[in-house]
Amino acid sequence: MQTRHSMVDRIEETLIAALLGLMTVVTFANVVARYLFNSNILWALELTVFMFAWLVLLGASYAVKKRAHLGVDVVLNMLTPPARRVLALVSVACCLVFSLFLLKGAWDYWSVFAELPPTTGRWLPTGLNFDARGQGWYEVESVPMPEVLRFVEDWINYGEEYEKMPRAIPYVVLPLSMLLLTLRFAQVAIAIWQGRDDRLVASHEVEDELESVRAQHGGQD
Repeated sequence: MQTRHSMVDRIEETLIAALLGLMTVVTFANVVARYLFNSNILWALELTVFMFAWLVLLGASYAVKKRAHLGVDVVLNMLTPPARRVLALVSVACCLVFSLFLLKGAWDYWSVFAELPPTTGRWLPTGLNFDARGQGWYEVESVPMPEVLRFVEDWINYGEEYEKMPRAIPYVVLPLSMLLLTLRFAQVAIAIWQGRDDRLVASHEVEDELESVRAQHGGQD
C-alpha cells in the first residue's frame, strides 16, 4: 500500500513539475523569439494559460492530500481533542459538499465539448441529459492540433479534422481535478473519523523551517 501511495505521489509531483518547467520553457522561447528575432509564437500565451490552469487545479488536490493548504488553527489549538475533531468533521463536510458542487459544474461544462451528456438538475445531479447539444467541434483560439491526438477526431468530431486543438482536451482538467479534490477531501474525512487526525489543515511550514534552523545551530534560539 505504501509503495502504491509513493508511486502516485511521484506521478503527481512529476506532472506538476513538468507543467511548471514547460511553462517556463515556452515563455522563455517566446521572449527570445520576440526580442531577438522580431517574431512571435502565436500559441505560446494560450498554451501557458492552459498549463497554468492545470498546475493550479491539480496542485489544489495534491495540497489537500499533503495538508499543505494555508490555514489558521489558533482556535483549534485552544480546544480539547474531541472538540477539535468535531470541528474538523464539520469543516471537511462543508469542503466535501462544495467540491461535489464543483465536480457537477465542471462535468456539465466539459461534457458537451467531449460529446458527452451533462447532468440534469440545478444543484444535485438527477440524471443525464442525452438531448443536450454537443459542442465537440469547438476549438481553442490558437494552439494547433497535435498530430498525436488526431485519434480524438473520430470520437468527438465525427472524423472531421481539427485545425486547432479541441476544447475538450485542455478543459478535461476541470472534471479530473474536481474529482481528485473530492477524493482527497473524502480521504481526509475518513482519517478524521477514524481518529488518525483532528484537523483539516496540518501545514506548519514556518514552524518546520524554524525547527530545522534550530537543529542546525545546535538547538539555540
